[in-house]
Amino acid sequence: MLTILHNSYYHIGNAVCTAKHTVTHVMTSHIWTGTDGRTSHILLAILLAAAITFALRALPFLIFHGERKMPEFLTKLGAVLPAAIMAVLIVYCLKGIAVDWKTNALPQILAVLTVGISYKWKHNTLISIVAGTAVYMLLIHIL
Repeated sequence: MLTILHNSYYHIGNAVCTAKHTVTHVMTSHIWTGTDGRTSHILLAILLAAAITFALRALPFLIFHGERKMPEFLTKLGAVLPAAIMAVLIVYCLKGIAVDWKTNALPQILAVLTVGISYKWKHNTLISIVAGTAVYMLLIHIL
C-alpha cells in the first residue's frame, strides 16, 4: 500500500488525494481489525491498562470523599514521599558519575545544580527541567 502512496505522489490533482485517502483508510482498517489477530490484542491490552490506571488513580477520591478522613500514616506518607522519590531518582541518575569525570560527571552535576538553583529561584518545575536539560545537552556537546 505504501508503494501506491509513493507512486501516486507524482500525479497531479484529485488522484493524489484519492490515493492518500484510500491508503489511509486501508491502513487504518488493518490496524483496527488486524489480519493476524495480534493487533486487536495489543489494542485491547492498551485499553485495559488505561482503564486500570484510571481506576487506580480515581480510587482514593472515591474512598476518601465527604467527611471520611485519610488515616494519619497516609497523611504523613504523602508529606514525605515526594521528597524521597526525588532523592532516589537523583541518586539513580548520578550513580555512574565516578566512571568518567570530565565527559560524564561534570555535565550531570552542573545540570542537577541548574535544576536546583532555578527551582529555588523561580519555583517553576517546567523552567527548571528545561534549564537543566539545556545545560546538560550543551555541556555534553561542548565537552
